[in-house]
Amino acid sequence: MKSLRRLFFSFTLLSCIATLSFAQRTNIKDYVSIEIVPDHADWNYKLGEQPNFQLRVMRNNVPLSDVSLSYEIGPEKMNPTKTGQSNMPKGTLSVKAGTMRSPGFMTCTAKATVDGIDYTNYINVAFEAEKIAPTTTLPADFEEFWKKALAENSKVPMQPLLTLLPDECTPDLDVYEVRLQHYNKGSFIYGKLCMPKAPGKYPAVLRVPGAGVKKNPAELTLANKGMITLSIGIHGVPLTMADGVYGALNQGVLKDYAFIHLDDKDQYYYRRVYTGCVRALDFLTTLPQYDGKNLGVIGGSQGGALAMVTAALDKRVTALVAYYPALCDLTGYLHGRAGGWPAMFAPRNEKLNKKNEKIETSRYYDVVNFARFIEAPGYYSWGYNDPTCPPTSYYAAYNVLQAPKQLYVAQSTGHWRNKEQDIKTIDWFTKQLTD
Repeated sequence: MKSLRRLFFSFTLLSCIATLSFAQRTNIKDYVSIEIVPDHADWNYKLGEQPNFQLRVMRNNVPLSDVSLSYEIGPEKMNPTKTGQSNMPKGTLSVKAGTMRSPGFMTCTAKATVDGIDYTNYINVAFEAEKIAPTTTLPADFEEFWKKALAENSKVPMQPLLTLLPDECTPDLDVYEVRLQHYNKGSFIYGKLCMPKAPGKYPAVLRVPGAGVKKNPAELTLANKGMITLSIGIHGVPLTMADGVYGALNQGVLKDYAFIHLDDKDQYYYRRVYTGCVRALDFLTTLPQYDGKNLGVIGGSQGGALAMVTAALDKRVTALVAYYPALCDLTGYLHGRAGGWPAMFAPRNEKLNKKNEKIETSRYYDVVNFARFIEAPGYYSWGYNDPTCPPTSYYAAYNVLQAPKQLYVAQSTGHWRNKEQDIKTIDWFTKQLTD
């Protein structure tokens, strides 16, 4: 018995140390950093203006001098149009960046080596981003194509199956795993449903996932604000399996899933995904606790794209939040500028994907073309320094929106968001759905 106690104590101690170590590491910053400071506080410029970047290599919040620094400047994701190098004798370097003649984003990247360790940083500044126009075009049969897809989906019986997850329930919420049939008989989507325990009628929210194959958690934040929430996966696998299974799928049969059947618009991977999001709304609106009028959708990255697509396909949506949406203006790279994730037409994929059939398919799945049909009010938020979903691409979608829209820009953020973004968007979303 004593040995078991010692074993338990040792395991608990190691677990605490590991947890503390992880918590500490999440706050670690590089000892040395490169600062790139534009001369416009909002990082926005008019066409023809020349940004002036101040570059510094910092250690302990003090500029370093006599450090070799190189820089590259050019359109976002494109080859640099200006390069340079300095030994930083004064600890700071002022660089005139040149300008842009058409709306878009300019990237300044700086690299330095200190004590044998390489450091890098970059920022994007905007040139009349509100005027960025999409490169993709709307297929003449776009609406007909998606009406047919949704009609076919609606004929597949939903056959919902709910399984209570006692370990995930809270004093105020019941949490279930949900399985819904859609697309074809025997094809399912899975999600986690949070249902307030108190009797009453509630708004409903669909949380759509970012890219990858993973165990998406239940949406507790909004549920604790008095909403029914459903957080879904998109790959037809349960969300309650062992963690290692998702990694194996991500590196196995579902690797690069965003490219599967890209040459066939009727079989492309996201056809099942987009219609699956609508099926999730079908389920939410059948719940007797749903208030019958307030229906929201929220997500970031791939989830930002799915939030916009779902709102366009289903007019039951009354509010949406989209963070840095993917799948926007996919053909941008074919026109000499950045395109949206997954960058299927980027130069590195040219041999694989520069085919007419694939370009044609992309037009039916591009968020830009869905954005044209959104009617629900939306709150959108992103930063300028996103290497995954380039801001050039999501402005192409945002600028065609005709629905009521609000935008909160946190310029220095990348493919992540800060607490201010979450506070502002969630406050707006809550008011839209509960007031």
